[in-house]
Amino acid sequence: MHMPVIPAGVSDAMRAVYQRGIENGNDPTRFSVIGDCQNVSSYFLSSFDNPNDHSLGIEYGYLQPTIDYYPGSFSRISLAVKGGFNAAAVISPLRADPNSCNAGESPLDCELRVWKPSIVIVSMETWWSQKPAEEYDKYMRKVLDRIIEFGAVPIIATKADNLEGAHAINNAIAQLAYDYDIPLWNFWAAVQPLPDQGLADDRFHLTFARNFFDDPKRMENAWPWRNLTALQSLDAVRNALTQE
Repeated sequence: MHMPVIPAGVSDAMRAVYQRGIENGNDPTRFSVIGDCQNVSSYFLSSFDNPNDHSLGIEYGYLQPTIDYYPGSFSRISLAVKGGFNAAAVISPLRADPNSCNAGESPLDCELRVWKPSIVIVSMETWWSQKPAEEYDKYMRKVLDRIIEFGAVPIIATKADNLEGAHAINNAIAQLAYDYDIPLWNFWAAVQPLPDQGLADDRFHLTFARNFFDDPKRMENAWPWRNLTALQSLDAVRNALTQE
């Protein structure tokens, strides 16, 4: 996949979706995350709500306005993130939190209703290994359709692993980004230069270090790059959506 790690901007179609969502009550200073175990807040993004738990350094200092723009979203425990979730589970009412969600409401619909985000990061790594990529594509289209219908802009992410073989899932994700004209966060490309492509021995979990982006040793691991490139993608999309 030769696509850039960070999306270059947003399409006119997604700009219209964003404006419609704001007019209907979505909060421009909130984003949500939809995903599986690679997206739980204890590892993903939450350190940006704690100034003592990350360092942008000089090189990435330009990202501070985006951190300031979304207070509370980084450490929010999304109602549509859980270990074992996949693209089918996140739209199933059977998998929703009964303490927070209405009867018959899916985790995705619940998160959208409760938090009213204007941007949604969609990162679904987990899939049934025996199921073809076509099934993944089918359910992901339902996820994206619902987010866009709600009036939020999806940022769709590729994954670091290739457990299914032939990069079938990442190829499907890239095609979805093209078909829907939505921003692509190509995380797969970000980890390719790292030792073992940033993957642990099981070739799924990411190598860990804390989010101090001015520490070269820590930046040999995948988790700092996951958080950094997610923040960079959010920054690029925010700037594109809010510019006059």
